[in-house]
Amino acid sequence: MHLGVFEVLGPQVGGTLSWPHPRSAGANFTSLEHWVHLAQVIDRAGFTFLFLADTFGYPTADGELAETAAARGINFPTLDPAVVVTALARATERLGFVVTSPTGLDHPVQTARRFATLDHFTEGRIGWNIVTGSAQDVVAELFGHDEMILHDERYAMADEYVDTALNLWEGSWEDDALVVDRAAGFYADPAKIHRVSFEGRWFRSSGYFASPPSPQRTPVLFQAGTSERGRAFAARNAEAVFVQATTMDATAQAVADIRAKVAAHGRDPRSVTTIIGVTVVVAPTHAEAVARRREFEALQSDEIVAALYSHNTGIDLLSLDPDGTLEQVLGRGAAGQTGQTNITRFTGGDGEPAKTVREVLDALRGRGTRGFAITGDPVEVADGLERILDATDLDGFMLEPVFAPGDVEDFVALVVPVLRERGRLPQAPTTGTLREQLSGRGSARLPADHPGASRRRSQNAP
Repeated sequence: MHLGVFEVLGPQVGGTLSWPHPRSAGANFTSLEHWVHLAQVIDRAGFTFLFLADTFGYPTADGELAETAAARGINFPTLDPAVVVTALARATERLGFVVTSPTGLDHPVQTARRFATLDHFTEGRIGWNIVTGSAQDVVAELFGHDEMILHDERYAMADEYVDTALNLWEGSWEDDALVVDRAAGFYADPAKIHRVSFEGRWFRSSGYFASPPSPQRTPVLFQAGTSERGRAFAARNAEAVFVQATTMDATAQAVADIRAKVAAHGRDPRSVTTIIGVTVVVAPTHAEAVARRREFEALQSDEIVAALYSHNTGIDLLSLDPDGTLEQVLGRGAAGQTGQTNITRFTGGDGEPAKTVREVLDALRGRGTRGFAITGDPVEVADGLERILDATDLDGFMLEPVFAPGDVEDFVALVVPVLRERGRLPQAPTTGTLREQLSGRGSARLPADHPGASRRRSQNAP
């Protein structure tokens, strides 16, 4: 069972309200020590990675910053997660770090250099969560564009973007190009450093990649989109997929579909690590855990979850008829290119009726965050995690704390020992690069069946 923690450099994760609670230190998100403490706790406990989400967007109402977002700290404000990673890597021994970075806001060369630098300074413990850009026209406006590029077209751009970066990481330096011979004063063999050229519909690049080869060369490639186009992108590119589903059946179907699509690309379907979010509230007794969960739920409101949903989808639930379904806005063509996963989960299918707007609000308010929710004593939580894992073919979980870092500290103290005793976690934390820890294999490099591996230079290739 792989374990990660899902976080954002903001007051709280998941668009919920938790930072005012005494158990939460979320208001300290601008403090480096806040993040060092969290990283060290999960590093010592054997977690595989800390996942840092990111977006330039924010909840809006009629194109303006939503008052609820600013007043209550709902997905606003935020900081840049890439900047904090090197400090966290220095303070930890083996923990991986997954940083979210979009494919539509800067050039692939910038991203390739940034992640090569992070891979060096983390000693191979970095991953890239690939997103195709924020699902908001407000971000397009922020960056000076007239409108957001359509959903499927953003994925076409992302394929080219990743290809360009892979060419740089894998195709510019041969494995023995870096010499660093002090006696001879010979740093690198110019015959083994190659010009890399790419020309597509969206991106062009030709030149030499100036960053020397890092431990993994290519960061571990994560991806979280589970729309049909998102899964196709994952099957081609991703090494780890953040599955977004809320029922056992839907999760199992999503995992099976991802693995089948990966196999269709000639890749080993078991080489892709599948992860889902889970909100765990654990305490020594069931009653204490339930009481703590109720404290969290009491902080939420329709206004808060509506601001979150608007942030994810562009749909203002509070402006709709509460007895109608989302079709009242989808039918007008006013949505559909943004946050599709968060829309389709409420529009019915597989024999399930579409939910009313009131039911959507209740579902979001009651659940608080994405994925599954488990509340109970340590044995109940461990049982719940094992049931999900066994029923869905998932490989692990990302904890989405409601009161951070208290929830994570409780999980480490109470649940990790149970999982170790049951053999779900190793007795001693695994080590190595992030790719080695996720795959269980001894190589820090992309597997041979990944498309990026074909870009490697043979010795003295032109």
